[in-house]
Parts: sequence; structure tokens; C-alpha cells
Amino acid sequence: MDVLIRNCTVVTCDNEGTIIQDGAIAVSGETITAIGKTDDLERRFNHLETIDGQGKAVLPGFINAHTHTVLNVLRGTVEDLDAGAVYTYMTPITFAMTPDERSAIASLGCLEAIKCGTTTLVDPLRHVHTYAQAMVDSGLRLFLSESCADALTLQIRFGNYEYSRQWGEEFLERAVTLVEKFHNVENGRVQCQIAAHATDNCSPWMLGELLALSEKYDLRRTIHLAQSRDEVAQIKALNGGTPVEYLRDNGWLGSELLAAHWIFCTEQDIEILAETGTHMAHCPASGSRHGSHSGAKMPTIFDAGVNVALGTDNMSEDMFQALSIGLIINRGKRGSGTEPAPSQILDCATRNGAFALDRQANLGTIEQGKLADLSIVNLRRPHLTPNINLLSNLVHYGQASDVESVMVGGRMVMQNGKVLTMNEDDTLRNAQEATANAWARMHEMYPDIRVPEISKQN
Repeated sequence: MDVLIRNCTVVTCDNEGTIIQDGAIAVSGETITAIGKTDDLERRFNHLETIDGQGKAVLPGFINAHTHTVLNVLRGTVEDLDAGAVYTYMTPITFAMTPDERSAIASLGCLEAIKCGTTTLVDPLRHVHTYAQAMVDSGLRLFLSESCADALTLQIRFGNYEYSRQWGEEFLERAVTLVEKFHNVENGRVQCQIAAHATDNCSPWMLGELLALSEKYDLRRTIHLAQSRDEVAQIKALNGGTPVEYLRDNGWLGSELLAAHWIFCTEQDIEILAETGTHMAHCPASGSRHGSHSGAKMPTIFDAGVNVALGTDNMSEDMFQALSIGLIINRGKRGSGTEPAPSQILDCATRNGAFALDRQANLGTIEQGKLADLSIVNLRRPHLTPNINLLSNLVHYGQASDVESVMVGGRMVMQNGKVLTMNEDDTLRNAQEATANAWARMHEMYPDIRVPEISKQN
């Protein structure tokens, strides 16, 4: 798309935190060709179609560094559980779902992401090759991976950790299928990663197999790290150390790794992670729902110089919610009314996410030569008025409904509030039906798991 977005406030998120009032952005094809003042760019690019940005801000599209779109099937069911949701609900239902049901829920997640101003999703889960195409069709930029494990994960909810190479090989086969079918398709818009689900369900053999795959296909890695007390206890029983030490001893740490959560990391763990350049996917809303962030050493993590990206994790794709909660809980942990600043949290959702994916050369900021992944936000909202400090307003009070248009690689995926890559009504209806059917099958397969009453209507 060749277009000039004019008369807007350009929030670049560049190294200097540049904000351009009465700014403009020229886009040619997939790329930002120029940014600057409207008057200047109108003279230089008077041949381009224009989009009027009066009263609006243009931001880099959010990079959701850790999410599981298919787990939106659990929305409204596990948020208030004390513990045990991962192995009691999240793992079983992903095995219970059909490919069509996974596709329907993944499409729902993509729809929500677009309407929240997100342009990139990092999404590891199970059976991803069976629904990846639905996500690709959304037009979003994707980093997909099969979350592999060789512990019999369907048994862990009973307190049983049993490791099986046969079980693990099935995961590895699905990982290879995903990579060979979807890596680097859509002109590079879709990428794959190699994922271990978590330290407690991956033996040294599995971690070694995954390292070999990452080297074979030259892919980056991701994992859940120190997410629960049970994970920490299992690793201590197996290895005598912490999950971080376990990954270090098995060659998994480093700048190629994006590790999510870090909730139960020790200060020594954080030192190791910082020294190795391991990236963090911080999911403040998800962790806080269960109270687990009360023990997270977030000030230590930030102060250690760790690159912290931002994610939503599960049951939500709302990055505005992640920004607001992220700011609040991290100020609470620090006991500060000023740190982190809104700009720091916004960086976590943009430039830091690009760095965590090794895509800082073309994503995460609004700069000449980078890909045109952009979000246009309407500032003429009661909750964003008065506009004294734009970044403060956006981080403290911004809402998904403020997002008016979204562009991915120069292509409009939402314009003037209308998503262009999918039918919203159909997506909602299909997701509701898929949820009802998936939970019914969940009851048949796992009668010990409580099943909520779910309407087939939406």
C-alpha cells in the first residue's frame, strides 16, 4: 500500500523517544519511506493517497511477546482458580479440541489482537500446525511454535511426572511439520520458533533434541520459565537446582531465548539470565490474576538490564490492559510513583519485543526503512482528554476501543474500526460454538475435570 498518513501525532518509540506533533508517515509497499512534519512530507509525497490523522496518534504496532490464542477457549473459567490451571485445564483442552475448533478460537484471538492495535503475536502451544493457517489468514505478523514436552503432561494434574520418549517424539514430529509448512511464508510475515513448554516437563533429552532442531533450521527458542511453585519443586527434585540453572546446564540460555514469566526466579537466577542475554516475556495481567506476581522480583529484573518484552499469556489479547497492569504492579513492587515510566512500559510492548525476536532492524519503532506495522489511535476520547502527557494517557487509560486502524507490512488489516481480513460476526459465532463443543468433549475425555455450563448462543 502506498499512502501518506498526515496531521497525526507520531509516537516513534525510537532511541530518543521522539514524538512528532503534526506529523506524517509515508508508506510504500511494506516499508516506511519517510517520517516528519506534515507540511514537508505533503510536498515530497503529493502523489500518495492520504489518510487524515487529525486528532489521532500513530504508534508502532504492539508486539505481544507471549500469548496462546487457542486458550481463549478457557475465558471465564480458570481466572479465579488458586493454582493448577496449566495441567488441570490448559493442557487437557488443547488435546480435546478438533482442528476446526482450534482454528475458530485462534481466529477469535487474532481478531481481538487486531482490534487492540497488535501487529505481532508470539504464540507457542500444541498442535499448532492444525490451526496455523487460520492465524495466517488474519494478516498478523506471527512467530509460531509447537510447545514440546516429553513428560506425560496429561498425568501431571494427578501429581505424576513420567517422562516418555515416544510421547516427546510426537511433539517433535509436530514441531518439524509446523516449521516445514509455515516458516518464512507470506513473504516472511510468518516465522517459526522452537519451543520447550516448560522446564518441569522437558527432560535433558528433550532439551537436547530441541536445541538440535533450532540449529538445524536456524530458529530462535522460547519457553515458560519459573512459572509455578510446582515447576520449581519438580526441577529441584530432578536436578537439585533451579529452573534457570537447569536450562543453563543444558545449553538453553542466551540471546536466542525468549523466556516467559520468571515469577519464581531467585536473584541469582536473574543474574545468570542477565549475563547470558536471555530475553524476558513479562505477562503482568495473567500472573497477577493468580497473585503469583507478589513474589516476582521485577525491580531486580529491570535493574539488571534484562530486555523485558510484554505479553498477555492467556484468555486475553488486550495489550492496553497489559500496559496498564504492567505499570501498576511494577510501581507497586518498587514502591515508586514514577518508575517505571510510561515510556518504559510502552517500549516493552514495542521496541523491546522486536529486540527479543532479533527483529529490531525492521520492527518495533516508527523509523524510515522499517516495516509499516502501525496502529492508529483516536485521541478524541473522554478518557484520553485532556491531553497533557500523551504517553501517560495511553499507558494509564488507553483502551482497545481507541484503536481505529491497524497496518501490518503496509497492508490495512483494520480501517476505521472495521477488520478487513475476517468477518467479525462469523468469528464470534464460530468461537462460541467451538467452545461449547470443545468443553463437551473435554467432559467425555476427562470426567474428573469440572466443566462449566456454556451457552451455544452468542
